[in-house]
Amino acid sequence: MSDAQKLELWHRRRHGESINDISHAIGKVRTSVFGVLKTHGGFPPPLRRHASSALTLAEREEISRGIAAGHSMREIARALQRSPSTVSREIARNSGRRRYRATQADKEAWERSRRPKLCRLAQNGKLRRLVANKLALDWSPEQISGWLRRAYPDDETLHVSHETIYRSIFIQARGVLKKELQQHLRSQRTFRKPKHSSLRGMRRGQIVDGISIADRPPEVEDRAVPGHWEGDLIAGFANSYIATLVERHSRFTMLVKVNGKDTHTVVTALSKQVRKLPDQLRRSLTWDRGMELANHKAFTLATDTQVYFCDPRSPWQRGTNENTNRLLRQYFPKGTDISVHSQSQLNTVARKLNQRPRKTLGYETPADKLQASVALTD
Repeated sequence: MSDAQKLELWHRRRHGESINDISHAIGKVRTSVFGVLKTHGGFPPPLRRHASSALTLAEREEISRGIAAGHSMREIARALQRSPSTVSREIARNSGRRRYRATQADKEAWERSRRPKLCRLAQNGKLRRLVANKLALDWSPEQISGWLRRAYPDDETLHVSHETIYRSIFIQARGVLKKELQQHLRSQRTFRKPKHSSLRGMRRGQIVDGISIADRPPEVEDRAVPGHWEGDLIAGFANSYIATLVERHSRFTMLVKVNGKDTHTVVTALSKQVRKLPDQLRRSLTWDRGMELANHKAFTLATDTQVYFCDPRSPWQRGTNENTNRLLRQYFPKGTDISVHSQSQLNTVARKLNQRPRKTLGYETPADKLQASVALTD
């Protein structure tokens, strides 16, 4: 693959194009495109440049002409306005005066300049161990980065950006973090995904007498008061489902085992779980247009919790829940049978999420946030 093709590959990747689209555009097979992305972990490699102090090809040609004319090192250096030691080292490392060739010397200097600087994780063993241990606990790189700054505020040697952690996982040539740690990432990807990739919404059914999200009280929008939830179903193989509930104020997550997608089954399971909450945490529930909550009136009657429905094809109106569902795919991958998980196992997964620090909470955990908010309202 030529340098021009690689530049176009990274340009198209940054704009969210798929591997298939890129392969067609640059005229290379899909596996070639994938190989380039995999090698660099999905991160565009930095553009290589000659150092400002390095000898240029024109200067090396001048050295070659000076040698041919029988000039001394000092005479050549004076003409180039360089130090005699610079010229001497250049000639010595490139076969001496009798075999010096400007083009070959410039090519070999370019190859010798491939000396990657060690990243902070490679230089600091304690930091590397801290990061690896937290990754093994299913913490995200961003959570780890934020936690380190909070846990070691006065020790900058133990601070590292989440991008550096991602690079160290995805670019195995760095030899810093083990490849096995990739399985602890939420998405299970093997290289970085561009920010501009997007998902399309799905058309949903009609809800009878459903109250629109536009009629939600302002207190739900500003997240100031606990007890307002967002909910949805995540699907698995063979029509298996799990109901997810996320509290907007604290991002606290509850998972509910459901044995089907029909509205009676879902409403019954949700009602049973929500009734376990204290009254101050049962204010509202925002759902999408899925027919699994068509019997929303029975849910409201059983739990005293008002239900609001999003606009059609508007998943961003339940952004907290959508984000949580993406996190949950780490534990319940698409295409797997999720009916095999008991309610006890679902509670364990929810506990893991609720005990992780969140960037949006100032790296406080959802469990601590919810507990503190309930204590204030008591």
